[in-house]
Amino acid sequence: MLLLKLFFSFIQVGLFSVGGGYAAIPLIQEQIVNIHHLMTMEEFSDLITVAEMTPGPISINSSTFVGMRIAGIGGVLLCSLGCIIPSFVICFILAYFYYKYRTVGGVQTVLSALRPAVVALITSAGTSILMLALFQTDIFSASLKDIRFVELGIFLVALFLLRKFKMNAITIILGSGVVGTLIYMLLGMV
Repeated sequence: MLLLKLFFSFIQVGLFSVGGGYAAIPLIQEQIVNIHHLMTMEEFSDLITVAEMTPGPISINSSTFVGMRIAGIGGVLLCSLGCIIPSFVICFILAYFYYKYRTVGGVQTVLSALRPAVVALITSAGTSILMLALFQTDIFSASLKDIRFVELGIFLVALFLLRKFKMNAITIILGSGVVGTLIYMLLGMV
């Protein structure tokens, strides 16, 4: 029963995550954390962090990690297939119709209309992760007294380095991990 629940959850994720992998994050969160309560928000945040650092598409990495964490190898297979199948079928159908009707003006209008929805989904995912990192809660429960200053400092420095000096994102991710680990090791010793 659990495997079917995972499979159908990721079919929905694959079906409705228009705009790429980052648009899938809030959908995976909704299915796994909020609806089925198979993970806590903190576990999900850790999983997304690892999925972002792992090579490959984040939606597939996330589905693979969720499947492994919850149901082992069977979960990996069904979650990954559930995430892939809708996208494959939709892309195949859309490619056929786009190739056939790409010169029709209405096609470009529809594609332009989808862009704001994709931006909203990606913003939602980013906001959820940021709030969890800085407050250990969602956006509606956040309070300034709960702010995590170490994470805020690392975020602000990383953002500054990315924007001002155009540093490589991988270097920023690895450096942030090292700095955060060192800070928490030092705080643990005190």
